[in-house]
Amino acid sequence: MSIEAKSKTNKIQEEGASRPLRRTSLVPTLVAKIRTDMRKSANRRLRLADLVPAIVYGAGKDPVSITLEQKELRKVEVIEAFYSSILELDIDGTVEQVILKDIQRHAFKELIQHLDLLRVDVTTKLQMVVPIHFINANESRAVKEGGVVSHIANDVEISCMPSDLPSFIEVDLSAVEMGVAVHLSDITLPTGVESIELAKGEAHNLPIAIIAMPKQSEKLDIDTEDETETETETETSTKTKEDTK
Repeated sequence: MSIEAKSKTNKIQEEGASRPLRRTSLVPTLVAKIRTDMRKSANRRLRLADLVPAIVYGAGKDPVSITLEQKELRKVEVIEAFYSSILELDIDGTVEQVILKDIQRHAFKELIQHLDLLRVDVTTKLQMVVPIHFINANESRAVKEGGVVSHIANDVEISCMPSDLPSFIEVDLSAVEMGVAVHLSDITLPTGVESIELAKGEAHNLPIAIIAMPKQSEKLDIDTEDETETETETETSTKTKEDTK
């Protein structure tokens, strides 16, 4: 990397570090306790006590094992921002900023079994998968003409400084024409946010949505089924009359 490029990168990092983190208020502070018993046999006792083991790592600090209350996690796991926002984590009174990197659930019970939480470094870019919110579909002329919206992707992987992290990305469908796919390159990303896929090249400009008329073949199949049923009923009626004679 050239000296000029390094200087530009450092400037971006300094600007990102000077801005406050965009932490969502939709998710309450996660309250945790340091975990001291690291034996495997302790995992069962933790879960019987409705506690969830977790690991906090990153930002140049040592990993820390913690526990959180199952009932509190169950309250926040239904919040979309829990998976795509900077979270506040209180560990025995010490507050850190983290993001959720992994969540493990029980195979058939509605229980969370483990969390991986990454500390946020304000000088380092994050890579996150954030949800897409499709808006104004009903205002699209294509929908008014009978078109149906198909969502090919429901989220997008982005890279940005922590202070620029959005909880979701909006995609306006109001001007989308019939049969024309919306691609990643059509998304208007917030300032400082980049698409990881688009950075790989034009071949990664993937479609995310399309508005199209319902398949004509489906209508033909229905019409064919109706005609077949009518013909069968006619044949049965004729045969019945002949048998009566």
